[in-house]
Amino acid sequence: MNITTTRFGEIEVQDDRVFDFVMPFIGYDQYKKFVLLEHNQNSNFRWVQSTEMPELAFAVASAALLNIEYVIDLPDSAVEKLQIEAVEDLLVLNVASIPHNNPREATINLLAPIIMNLKQKIAGQVILTGSGYDVSFPMFKKEE
Repeated sequence: MNITTTRFGEIEVQDDRVFDFVMPFIGYDQYKKFVLLEHNQNSNFRWVQSTEMPELAFAVASAALLNIEYVIDLPDSAVEKLQIEAVEDLLVLNVASIPHNNPREATINLLAPIIMNLKQKIAGQVILTGSGYDVSFPMFKKEE
């Protein structure tokens, strides 16, 4: 299928690469179909792009690739909705916020990760209630 995006123009996406967000992005409940796109070959960042709304895309990264110690305990309700059978089937990503005027102030949302079941092609944003994680964890250490 072809999708139109504001960031990447018109792109062709294989149907089997589209994820059904059974637990939608917070504040975007009406949008359920997204595709994971590479930012560029040497980047730790990717994009989760809506197939339904051209301007809706989230910059995402893996906390592990950014050397952030991150262990999550998913609620049983999320495990059930996301049909999780094996941890090997999962990709865990976090929404990044990168200010245009100062990328060194970038943050990552550790409180509400994006859990993608690669086997079932379903995904969701899960709030880790009581985890102590921050919604805007700094990606870079402050320069002394």
